[in-house]
Amino acid sequence: MTSYLTVARDAEAEIEVKRSRFLCTLARVADEDAARAMVDRLRKRHWDAGHHCSAFVIGARGEVQRSSDDGEPAGTAGAPMLEVLRGHEVTDVIAVVTRWFGGTLLGAGGLVRAYGDAVRAGLEASGRLRRELVREHLLELDHADAGRVESELRSRGIAVLDVTYGAHVALRLGVPSNEEERLTSLVAELTWGAAALVPAGERWVDRPLE
Repeated sequence: MTSYLTVARDAEAEIEVKRSRFLCTLARVADEDAARAMVDRLRKRHWDAGHHCSAFVIGARGEVQRSSDDGEPAGTAGAPMLEVLRGHEVTDVIAVVTRWFGGTLLGAGGLVRAYGDAVRAGLEASGRLRRELVREHLLELDHADAGRVESELRSRGIAVLDVTYGAHVALRLGVPSNEEERLTSLVAELTWGAAALVPAGERWVDRPLE
């Protein structure tokens, strides 16, 4: 697995169904502990609400998936919330829908639709991005050449992850594994063969969806 989708930003969205309020809070989380801590924080913040239903998907392959109805009839809240997250193919994310009861029973079908719609509204507010596993390479350049080379690399879609200035300028570049040969060729072209790339590990980076 070298890439996956997640939310672009933490977000909130609220819908109202027959005077019941459903507030969806979406956040990126790195592990199950962080997801459960988010539920606890929202439970304290919105202490007057009747339910804090949740669903989360964690891991590049969505290895960890959990949901909770938090007192709503079984299968009417957490499961439909989780299905919406799956349908949008996002991971490393938790959705918490906080409900304030409006006095009218919605029935099982109404609850399923309301909780699912709340998460859909939250995802519309958060947007999505792609996380990509890239190979890092260091490129050391003279100051006279660094600006030109950096600009050319960026214009050709190479991610410049960091720039360090010292006696020389060091660019930290990131590319997917299948782009490494192209990067090597570009660097040779732009530096007339005078500079060489040094492998420097790998990391996950965020990229906007095209």
